[in-house]
Amino acid sequence: MDDSLNRLYQSILAARAQDPESSKTSKLFHAGIEKMAKKLAEEAVEVGLDAVHMRRDRVILESADLLYNLAVLWAECGIKPDDVSGELARREELYGIAEKLPKANKRPKTARLRPLRLVPRG
Repeated sequence: MDDSLNRLYQSILAARAQDPESSKTSKLFHAGIEKMAKKLAEEAVEVGLDAVHMRRDRVILESADLLYNLAVLWAECGIKPDDVSGELARREELYGIAEKLPKANKRPKTARLRPLRLVPRG
């Protein structure tokens, strides 16, 4: 899946500069981080609801939408798929791949994100 996610991410970066009237991705970038976060949350809810109702085909379709919106958000935040893969590898080394990072007082410090802003095309 890393190859597919990297190709998706690269296409998102390429679409960023396109005309928002003809590109859904460009339109999301122009709408801003709040809109991106809202779309991501909407897709996550749809995946969850479809899973509760055991709609396998819908879960697959909505999961693809969720990954797309997640990759758009990553691009806006300056995060690459390899950054997330690196975190998964770190967790696997410490806890095993199936483990979620445990809640503790000593969480690793992370860099604060700085939003990327597009320069409007003239």
